[in-house]
Amino acid sequence: MTLTDLMKPTLKSQNNLAPLLAFGAHPDDIEFGCGGVIANETRAGRKVHFVLCSRGESGTHGTPKQRTAEAKKAAAILGATIEFIKLDGDAQLEIRATHALKLAAILRRVRPGIVLAPSVVENQHPDHWRLGKLVRDAARLARFGGLKQLRRSPSHAIEQLFFYAVTPEAEPRDISPMLIDVSAPEIISAWTAAMEAHQSQVRARNYIELQLTRARLLGARAGIGHAIALFPNDPPVIESLSQLGRSARRF
Repeated sequence: MTLTDLMKPTLKSQNNLAPLLAFGAHPDDIEFGCGGVIANETRAGRKVHFVLCSRGESGTHGTPKQRTAEAKKAAAILGATIEFIKLDGDAQLEIRATHALKLAAILRRVRPGIVLAPSVVENQHPDHWRLGKLVRDAARLARFGGLKQLRRSPSHAIEQLFFYAVTPEAEPRDISPMLIDVSAPEIISAWTAAMEAHQSQVRARNYIELQLTRARLLGARAGIGHAIALFPNDPPVIESLSQLGRSARRF
């Protein structure tokens, strides 16, 4: 059985799931930061779309052409679609209203239920936290019906915005995380393969082991194999306590 076969939707798939939209400042951010979550969602039948805001043109390793190809390969492995947009360029991103409006237009076009973005903790690559803030602003702007710049498409309100942390330093200390169980072998295999697709980066540093070790530590905390932390921008709302899983406290 191939990895593609393993990643086909399960019998529990729900075709009515709203899409998931994931933003990355650079090629590889999404895969390293939350690739296992993406694999979980696509396997459950959810459509996932990546929006990358640069092609890694300021990176030390790999050319923009190479990194674009790597990102496309990784997205395909995870079962996601992908597009690249131009803002200020790699390592040049600034927080501007025009950028937030551009991202809001994407939200209105894709109409996701869940949005993932890099965390807004400043102790990381500056493009990451700035993009996180832009996505947060865009999620609000996408709801406003009176913005003339967005009148080409109807307003849209997302259900949840979650932040992911590409590095341990980027994990918010003031938000309790939601842990996503990514322990299934097919999920770990797909996530690892997606990270391996970024050969220009993993040849330089052992990024894969860093992310898998982080996931193992979070999993150990929760009594499972691997977990990825997502940080909600707003408190999630549930209809019943029966929708809750167990807590992560195992020590």
